Amino acid sequence: MMSRQQRVQKKLFYTKFSLDQRVPENHILRIFAKYIDFNFIYKEVKDKYGSNGNVSVPPPVILKMMLLLVFYNVRSERELMATIPVRLDWLWFLGYDLDDEVPNHSVLSKARTRWGVSAFRSFFDRIVIQCVHAGLVDGSKLFMDSSNIQADASNNSVVNKEDMNRYLKKSYRLFEQRLEKENANNNNDNSDPPKSGTANKKHFSTTDPDASVHRQGGRSKLNYKIHRSVDKKSEVITATTATTGSVNEAHLLKFLITSHQKTTGINPESCVADSKYGIIDNYLACYDLGIKSHFQSFEKTHRGSGRQKGIFAKEEFIYDPERDVFICSEGNELRRRRFSKQRRQWEYTPSLNICRKCNFYSQCTRSKAGRSLKRHERQDNLDHMLAQSESKESKSDIRTRSI
Repeated sequence: MMSRQQRVQKKLFYTKFSLDQRVPENHILRIFAKYIDFNFIYKEVKDKYGSNGNVSVPPPVILKMMLLLVFYNVRSERELMATIPVRLDWLWFLGYDLDDEVPNHSVLSKARTRWGVSAFRSFFDRIVIQCVHAGLVDGSKLFMDSSNIQADASNNSVVNKEDMNRYLKKSYRLFEQRLEKENANNNNDNSDPPKSGTANKKHFSTTDPDASVHRQGGRSKLNYKIHRSVDKKSEVITATTATTGSVNEAHLLKFLITSHQKTTGINPESCVADSKYGIIDNYLACYDLGIKSHFQSFEKTHRGSGRQKGIFAKEEFIYDPERDVFICSEGNELRRRRFSKQRRQWEYTPSLNICRKCNFYSQCTRSKAGRSLKRHERQDNLDHMLAQSESKESKSDIRTRSI
């Protein structure tokens, strides 16, 4: 016989209810609570709070809320706070009861501002160290990569910085400082990585000046970029950092390697990446650190495209170390002329009259000044690393990375 649900009579008290019993034993948040001690944050941020005034939300609770926000991919802090009361597992994880008051969403943004980056980096490092102790990190082989993350800002907030009315805005001054810092860092590069374009030199977002305009596969968007090193054994991220979307990932390789070494205490044997990382600075950095460079040369990978299409490669020329000259297929010599302090390399050129009379001139260069070749002051070290990047082991690691 069919039954009918009786009218619900709301109870004032629940004597047989326990949050702990409602969260399954194999729940992922139970694993977090078992292996992660969130109380470390007290020590990390103790100097960020005063001795008087309103009592704050306990720092471990704030840190747990931020973890829930990221782990469950919650769209906003407002949505997180609205969802907490209806999620029994979240209440249990935060140490709340059914009738506890959930704080305002603003406590999270205020905490991030108050704590700074160091508190969150300490949290990340502690997790990585636990992974090392648990045997999840081998540390000998690192895979490098980056991802674009769309900023939570509208394209309508992007303005031309040359607009005089924007010069007095605080966001504009912040943008100028960031741009100057990035340009100073990029001036140390002695390679030819992909350019970020002129958009970020002329435009910035008034609502999120730390984001940058980036185009990939269609319409331009405001983006950040996440850079990371991943250990091969269990695919644990051992080092990471965030930049604007216009920063080239090739510039962060050495930083990620040294961060990995500092956190894990392990010196990697090899570094695996795609050809975007294959610039001179990175090869020489790996050489100095005693690490195998398992990534292809950016210059070699993109050879034969654009203006270089149909042009003789550098390998077509023979270098004579005793005379310090390059010799072309016609027997003409390219002699050392100028030294670039920025790129740390010598330029070799032939006599322009001889070059122009050559039968293969059109196949050798598009330049009116004739063919030129570059040789780095540490070319022997660079050649060693380039040969290493073409080894069978390197090619195998590159295939593994692409899977």
